[in-house]
Amino acid sequence: MSKRIWNVYLSGEIHTDWRDQIIEGCNAIGLPVSFCSPVTDHAASDDCGVNILGAEDNKFWHDHKGAKLNAIRTRTLLGEADIVVVRFGEKYKQWNAAFDAGAASALSIPLIVMHGDDHHHALKEVDAAALAVTETPDEVVQILTYVIKGRL
Repeated sequence: MSKRIWNVYLSGEIHTDWRDQIIEGCNAIGLPVSFCSPVTDHAASDDCGVNILGAEDNKFWHDHKGAKLNAIRTRTLLGEADIVVVRFGEKYKQWNAAFDAGAASALSIPLIVMHGDDHHHALKEVDAAALAVTETPDEVVQILTYVIKGRL
């Protein structure tokens, strides 16, 4: 029996508990999975650059500093992932999530996308790059169970 621990990167919207649902679902059935994600504290993610490297008068440079620091984490963790799950939420457009989905695809890392019916058209290219398109955290747990354990 393999002792492999699967590394799953959870990218996307930060306004619901979808990550917790996936983690709890996988833990409940004992899947050998380790989860990681971008920084999900919105204020910390936005302001990390200026808090660490100094204030910026221009909002572009404020955001630029933060984006670069966040990219250190994202590139490292996403690049080490066995599977990337990207959730597109209802309320906001997650451009960073689309970017992460594209990076996973470019790196040939298996991609699972999660969103509602109302996003099918807008995300058709992202969906086409994904190996699975889901709507719920439970579907992601079922996919991970099948992929890791080989059972339905």
